[in-house]
Amino acid sequence: MNRVLSLCLKVFAVALCSTLFTAHATEQKSAAADPAKGATLYSGGDPARGITACIACHGAEGNSGIPQNPKLGGQHAAYIKKQLHDFQGPDRNNAIMTMIAKAMTPEDIDNVAAYLATQKATANVAKVKETADLGRKIYRAGIAEKNVPACAGCHSPNGAGIPAQYPRISGQHQDYAVTQLTNFRGGVRNNSAQMVTISKRLTDEEMKAVSDYIAGLR
Repeated sequence: MNRVLSLCLKVFAVALCSTLFTAHATEQKSAAADPAKGATLYSGGDPARGITACIACHGAEGNSGIPQNPKLGGQHAAYIKKQLHDFQGPDRNNAIMTMIAKAMTPEDIDNVAAYLATQKATANVAKVKETADLGRKIYRAGIAEKNVPACAGCHSPNGAGIPAQYPRISGQHQDYAVTQLTNFRGGVRNNSAQMVTISKRLTDEEMKAVSDYIAGLR
């Protein structure tokens, strides 16, 4: 028994060291990203490679003024990188973003993500008073009878998210948030098993209510 326990501990120690080494390597890679190069690509694109300037759709410093396009300023770098890589594959489909992402190198992605993460997210407002209570309830407490967890559990009470795990969503446009929930529910977007499951339990009214509440989070 002692030999088995000793072997298990050794295996665990090796696995732990491997995990820590990988995490350290990832941090070093992220630290090597160049926000200045990211800013240049974000603002001017690279037409020769088919990369359109991000600023055209996502606004100066990532603060989109177009309700259908996401606000990216202040978003966690790890999340932005994941989404751009996902656009290159089958799990997230968008005609414009898929084309742009596929033209980007890993270095491009790291740099743009680093640039956006250093920007300041601007505030937004909730606009639908009639659904404020429902949106607040879903975000803070979920819907127990439908097994819908509180959004705050992953995205934090103020919508700041958890770096490298869950995105910042405070101040996000309601229209964009509703579209993403709908895409998760309909299978257009498949890059988060959790969100696919949760979205299938929400009605259109509930999606709109919680999305409007999110828009006003600070």
